[in-house]
Amino acid sequence: MDLTSVNSALRRVPSWLIYICGLAPAVWLFWLGLTGGLGVEPIKALEHRYGELALQFFIATLAVTPARRFLGLNLVKHRRALGLICFAYVVCHLLVWLLLDVQIPSQILADIAKRPYITVGMAAFLLLVPLAVTSNNVSIRRLGPKWRRLHQLSYPAALLAALHFVLLAKGFQIEPLLYLAAILLLLLLRVRIPTLRRV
Repeated sequence: MDLTSVNSALRRVPSWLIYICGLAPAVWLFWLGLTGGLGVEPIKALEHRYGELALQFFIATLAVTPARRFLGLNLVKHRRALGLICFAYVVCHLLVWLLLDVQIPSQILADIAKRPYITVGMAAFLLLVPLAVTSNNVSIRRLGPKWRRLHQLSYPAALLAALHFVLLAKGFQIEPLLYLAAILLLLLLRVRIPTLRRV
C-alpha cells in the first residue's frame, strides 16, 4: 500500500472512533483500580498512568506536523481529537490527585505552592484549558488568525508537562528524560524548518 492510499484511508477514519479508542484505556484503568488490578497503591498507579497517557497523546499531537512534512503521513484531520484526548487524560490525572490522593483543599493549595513539580504541572494545565475550550469550529471562525497564535501555547505547555514528569521522578530515571527529549525534538523540528526554508 502506497502513501497516498494510507493517507486516504486515514482520512476516512471517523473522529468518533479515534475518541473511543483513545479514551478506552481511561475506563479500563479505572476499572483495574477498583478491582485491585493496579497493585498495592492503586491511586498512585492510576494517577501515574493517566499522566503518562496524557504525555503520550501530547507527543502524538505534536508529531502530526513533522509526520506530514518528513514522512508525508497526513494525520491533520485527527489532530484535534488527539489534542482533546490528551486534555482528557490531563483532567483525569488531576482529578485523581485532587479527589482520591490529597482530598484536603488546604493541603492541595499548600502542595501547589511548595512542591515545584506540582507548580509546574498546574501551570501546564492552566495553559491547556483555553486550548481545549477553543478546540471547535466556532472558536476558529470567531478568533480568526488569533486562534493559531493562541494554540501556540501548546508548546510551552508540552515543555512544562515533560518537566513536571522529570521533577516528579525520584532519583535518576531515564523514562521522564525520554519524554522530555521527544518533546524537545518535536518542538525543534517545528521551529527550525521555517528558518531553514528562508535560508
